[in-house]
Amino acid sequence: MKFTLQKTDSETKARRGQIETDHGIIETPIFMPVGTAGSVKGVFPRDLKEEIKAEIILGNTYHLYLRPGLDILHRAGGLHKFNSWDRPILTDSGGFQVFSLAANRKLTLNGCEFRSHIDGSKHLFTPENVVDIQRTIGADIMMAFDECPPGTADFAYAAKSLDITQQWLERGIKQFDSTESQYGYSQTFFPIVQGCVYPELRRQAAEHAAKFDREGYAIGGLSVGEPEEVMYEMIEVVEPILPKDRPSIPYGGGNSSQYFGGNCTRC
Repeated sequence: MKFTLQKTDSETKARRGQIETDHGIIETPIFMPVGTAGSVKGVFPRDLKEEIKAEIILGNTYHLYLRPGLDILHRAGGLHKFNSWDRPILTDSGGFQVFSLAANRKLTLNGCEFRSHIDGSKHLFTPENVVDIQRTIGADIMMAFDECPPGTADFAYAAKSLDITQQWLERGIKQFDSTESQYGYSQTFFPIVQGCVYPELRRQAAEHAAKFDREGYAIGGLSVGEPEEVMYEMIEVVEPILPKDRPSIPYGGGNSSQYFGGNCTRC
């Protein structure tokens, strides 16, 4: 993946750029339609391209892993072939599902044990196998496995959660760097900055993520119960820390589309 920074507004810090992937170019800032289980509900791929003019869509690792499953996706040649989408795809690692399906999961330093919301079967996500799963899905942009604490979490919980996320990030990067794409095109791996609503934790998370010098970054744990003004504040806290010459994606829960572009949602 290659990112070209085209313009920055000195007053608002807004940025305009271009991301080049093996499946096409993404002009940032941009909104990604969410295709959780491989397709955007109620919209044909033809209409996504011609009417909506989407340049990238998002799929979810948790849901795609459970259904249609990795065997089917691999035999199809990856998600691009499975859903007839020949433009870029980004996959969420499943970290938000760790948050939203709390009643059906057990979180440990090793990973997350959970039961399928479909049939109750038991599964384990680790930082390593989530990389492997996203390799099989075939996303152009892959996300690190993280825990997403609720926006109302106290400091002690948020700090413990961030420690787990940072250890998972280091393991995920090691796994990504030691594996290859299964379908002959390049993939990239984004760290996720967590830290809940606490500026000191957000700064710590951003500094930790930035030191790995990846092609792009995500600002996670947004829109998960915190007030809207706090959400924007957390983005502003990490904006000066993340590299200016890399793209970033602020995202969280409950949105029908995701924002992809500069280091702040004003971009």
